[in-house]
Amino acid sequence: MRPLREGDAEEIAAAFAGIGWEKPASQYLRCFSEQERGERDVLVAFVDDGFAGYVTIVRRSGYPSFHSEGVPEIKDLNVLPKFRRRGVATRLMDEAESLAARRSSVVGVGVGMTADYGAAQRMYVERGYVPDGRGLMWNGNSVDYGEKVGVDDDLVLFFTKSLGA
Repeated sequence: MRPLREGDAEEIAAAFAGIGWEKPASQYLRCFSEQERGERDVLVAFVDDGFAGYVTIVRRSGYPSFHSEGVPEIKDLNVLPKFRRRGVATRLMDEAESLAARRSSVVGVGVGMTADYGAAQRMYVERGYVPDGRGLMWNGNSVDYGEKVGVDDDLVLFFTKSLGA
């Protein structure tokens, strides 16, 4: 495991294209640029010299509650399917939380509400994350009682975890 390098972008994009996910190299070049500016940390994991997954930690979250409270946000944890259930996500999360703890006593994460996010939902709860109590968000906005929203990747519940003592 190590920080993202500019030269990793093509390999990561190709690995995801190989499983039918569109994650262009430009996405990782943008993340690398944000890492260079000190806005984001990006960790990449390798197994047997092959790319296995990554996680990012945004130092100033776009989620209003985290932003106003200075809570860093773990975002975009992804592990290739062939490397799942092998501890890769756990190691990425351990290191992400360690990096976040250098700046804050709390870390946050947002997770989607569809079954596609089921493994992540369970993992965050098992790691001690609890809902932040502000309810569902969709497209960056709070969902009010009775409101109809799309059930997609933008329907998110945010969680926090206390770090350290």
